[in-house]
Amino acid sequence: MDGEIVTALIGLAGSALGSVLGVMASARLTHYRLGQLEQKVDKHNRVIERTFKLEERASVIEEDVKAAAQRLAALERART
Repeated sequence: MDGEIVTALIGLAGSALGSVLGVMASARLTHYRLGQLEQKVDKHNRVIERTFKLEERASVIEEDVKAAAQRLAALERART
């Protein structure tokens, strides 16, 4: 074989290897970043769930306070 063909084949192999390694590194980084985003989304979703539960509790407590205030007002009216 000519030296030029050997040089071209070595260059082709080097380019192919570099491309494959670059794609693998990029895929690894993308996988890592997706994992980090999933963790952040999970944290956010837990906060939203807790907030929703707190809002439900606050609603129940507000109703209890209104009912207690009405009973107190009825007792005060009955007393006078």
